[in-house]
Amino acid sequence: MGTLYLVATPIGNLEDVTLRALRVLGEAELVLAEDTRRTRVLLERHAVDARPRSLHAHNEAARTTQALDVLAGGGAVALVSDAGTPLLSDPGYVLVRSALERGVRVDHVPGPSAILTALVVSGLPPYPFTFLGFAPPRSAKRKKFFSRMATYDHTVVFFESPHRVIRSLEDLLEVLGDRPVAVARELTKMHEEVLRGPLSEVVANLQGRPSIKGEFTVVIGRASPATS
Repeated sequence: MGTLYLVATPIGNLEDVTLRALRVLGEAELVLAEDTRRTRVLLERHAVDARPRSLHAHNEAARTTQALDVLAGGGAVALVSDAGTPLLSDPGYVLVRSALERGVRVDHVPGPSAILTALVVSGLPPYPFTFLGFAPPRSAKRKKFFSRMATYDHTVVFFESPHRVIRSLEDLLEVLGDRPVAVARELTKMHEEVLRGPLSEVVANLQGRPSIKGEFTVVIGRASPATS
């Protein structure tokens, strides 16, 4: 049996890739990536000779079969996401479970994570914390999603897209009140920004902008006695 490697890749700055990650990607018989275009940029930047194949929600079953064939033959398979650590709000779980059920070794090549990066620069208590993935796209479901946080007495992290972030934070303010937050965008990139403070102030800041760009990671603090 071969080895399935879960390889963390940069969330922005291409210099953040590890030497081990580059070696594994170069040696793997099969490299699977959610978006091959983004992965090719990384590989070309570091002169890694590999041709990634796509693995996304619509072809995960077929790619899993292909990967298992490679692994059964003793080859190495490397899985990367668009950015950061695989499986966290990205495809690949089906492949990992299938590999483990067949006795395949699953190894992790650690590295960047938007979740941990946002958490440690937020200024909010870093542990314990809960990661909730992406907030639902529709307001009604999103409010139910946020209402569950009312029972959490610790820091919460979730992802949001640029075209929904304001509406999402407005819903969050309505449901949970004026919590302390840190809203991070473009982490490790040239225009990295972290907005910290009461949720109402962060919402007002974003509402006043002519355009919103970049992927967002939102870190929410526990309620203070005045807002709980």
